[in-house]
Amino acid sequence: MKDKCQAIGDNRVSRSNQVIELVGNTPLLELSRIAEEVAPVRIFAKAEWFNPGGSVKDRPALNMILEAKKNGQLTPDKVILDATSGNTGIAYAMIGAALGLKVTLAVPGNLGDLHRKILKGYGAELAFSSPTEGSDGAIRLARKMAKERPDLYYYVDQYNNPANWMAHYNGTGLEILEQTEGAVTHYVAGLGTSGSFVGTGRRLKNEKKDVRLISFQPDSPMHGLEGLKHYPTSIIPGIYDEELADEEIAVETEVGQEMALRLAREEGILAGTSGGAAVACALRVARGLSSGLVVTLIPDGASKYLRHAFWENPEP
Repeated sequence: MKDKCQAIGDNRVSRSNQVIELVGNTPLLELSRIAEEVAPVRIFAKAEWFNPGGSVKDRPALNMILEAKKNGQLTPDKVILDATSGNTGIAYAMIGAALGLKVTLAVPGNLGDLHRKILKGYGAELAFSSPTEGSDGAIRLARKMAKERPDLYYYVDQYNNPANWMAHYNGTGLEILEQTEGAVTHYVAGLGTSGSFVGTGRRLKNEKKDVRLISFQPDSPMHGLEGLKHYPTSIIPGIYDEELADEEIAVETEVGQEMALRLAREEGILAGTSGGAAVACALRVARGLSSGLVVTLIPDGASKYLRHAFWENPEP
């Protein structure tokens, strides 16, 4: 067996993997205090902020890039291009830097300062769409840029790329089955690109026919649930499967904020408001059960969103 260590001066250190090899295999955390009121039903959450880019979006971003490299669409002379409102862009920028690939991102003009700094820190170029058009405006801008310069850009198109949901089919869904030893009875996830709901949900259904799949989305177009889309007023992703959900929930921003505070103060988990909404919806589902194991997904941590005033509320 080859020595896995190399000498550096007088020290010997283990050879490290690339950062992209840390994507996936996130912990599954039991929310025991949040779920006290619904016992013996149990609630678990995938801790997606453990991914190296800090969010669940590392999974599809890596899979889409690797698939494009494998099939020859993404060559060393092309620039990765996509529309993003935040976390997917951070994932692209991190992965691009790790693989030596240039990244250009179409983003809404009102993208937060911290997101901008992170993206620029990784070396990504930013193109800004109208701040009044949200993520849909960024999508339209990315499509325009890709159409004008097909020689320059590889347009990932996360909303219509099957490698998005396949990342969760082969990753997140399988992990949940293994981590719960097949005991999962309900899966709850929010809708953005819909990749985490569709891919994970399809894997769970394929392995366990009686599992219940619950999707949720913001209750209005104007909301503060980062990364989620209000489908009735948005461009519907091509990868979305409207027949997959057994139940759909509309959730208010305030509910996500209140649960984010509860998670921080009762479970020691500093989650974003989308994660708060996910747990609130999981709790809502659990309240209607006499037994079961409900799994949801916390997309990222709260570090990029602490500018919001609700974090200073004395009571959740």
